[in-house]
Amino acid sequence: MTNTQNIKKRPIFMEIVSHIEHKNAIVITGMRQVGKTTLLRQVYDSLVSKSKIWFDLDNPLDQKVFEDIEYKNIYERLQKAAGTFDKDKRLYVFIDEIQNYPEITKVIKYLMDHFGVKFFVTGSSNFYLKNLFPESLSGRKFVFILDPLSFGEYLYFKDKISAEELNIKIAKGEIDNSPKTIIDFKKYEQSYEEYMYFGGFPEVILTDDEDLKIRVLKNIFASFFEKDLKILSNYTDIRELRDLILLLVPRVGSMLDITKLSKELGVPRQKIYDYLEFLQGTFFIRLLSKFSKSIDRSVAGGKKVYFSDTGLLRVIGNVNDGQLFENVVVNQISRYGEIAFYSKRNTAEIDIILNKKVAIEVKLNGVDQDLRKVQQLSLEIGLEKSIVVPKDFIDSNDFLSGLFIF
Repeated sequence: MTNTQNIKKRPIFMEIVSHIEHKNAIVITGMRQVGKTTLLRQVYDSLVSKSKIWFDLDNPLDQKVFEDIEYKNIYERLQKAAGTFDKDKRLYVFIDEIQNYPEITKVIKYLMDHFGVKFFVTGSSNFYLKNLFPESLSGRKFVFILDPLSFGEYLYFKDKISAEELNIKIAKGEIDNSPKTIIDFKKYEQSYEEYMYFGGFPEVILTDDEDLKIRVLKNIFASFFEKDLKILSNYTDIRELRDLILLLVPRVGSMLDITKLSKELGVPRQKIYDYLEFLQGTFFIRLLSKFSKSIDRSVAGGKKVYFSDTGLLRVIGNVNDGQLFENVVVNQISRYGEIAFYSKRNTAEIDIILNKKVAIEVKLNGVDQDLRKVQQLSLEIGLEKSIVVPKDFIDSNDFLSGLFIF
């Protein structure tokens, strides 16, 4: 097993290790190749206890350890594999790629309840985990979603900022639109351009050659089809899903017309809804609901679509600079809480509403008129604050360049 001592730790690492001694299982999920296995190994390496053991369920031999109708036998097997027979010593079990053996959840529950075993697991997506972790594990797990790297993490991985600087920005817990300078902007302008065009997958970020970056992104897309789509039953579904993804690309930032998508693909509306749920459940896309003070109306309204990684978006199809910038900003702001959008009878719109409090309008080139419009709409629906997010620098507290959203 690879030692992770020299690999940079993402901020979520500290949050996870703070729960090491809690009885609940730790579940790490997210898109493929966002670094779940590396993160799990870092937690494993940080654990002082020698009563720990690692399994990779991509390996059929590792799966076999858990294939026994007598769960006590599995526990004894784990103890032996970890080299400990002290029943008073807690056993820590790390399992990578848990979706490859769904039946293991029953074993996990039993060993947690009867022997106090601490489990750390990774799973490829929320879509799988809904089925993998039944109600019997309700309240027995902490779920951590690992996204592609944020812009702040990108700067840290590229040695542009220190871990301390990154943690200070994260600790604020909200978008910081305190005064910035053009000097600060110029310092990171080129980095933001690269982040926007190539996205936040760790391997892509740590690859210098641009052609190689594109090849890595294409491989990630291929891996999604080869592995995540195994859950679909036949080739027709896979082909339809591929075609739906291609139709979604030019619709980035737009409200989806399910009837139109259904006609273009030649499949029932319900199937479109199912595919969208699958794509969101595998963290491939992000669907924004309409903002409403009423929960029911928010759920029932139309949705806007964005891709979870802008690098992946660009290798799939073509979008204009405005769409690409709006997509990257939506991904950045989603880390600060619940996001939605507002549409006033299709005559006026607010791109993002954060935590039902802050209105955010995204513009490649923001002007005062954009600010006045979003402020007026904010007043009408009772929001506390309004800002415009342009791509370039504007010297005003009401304008915050996307570059400063870490």
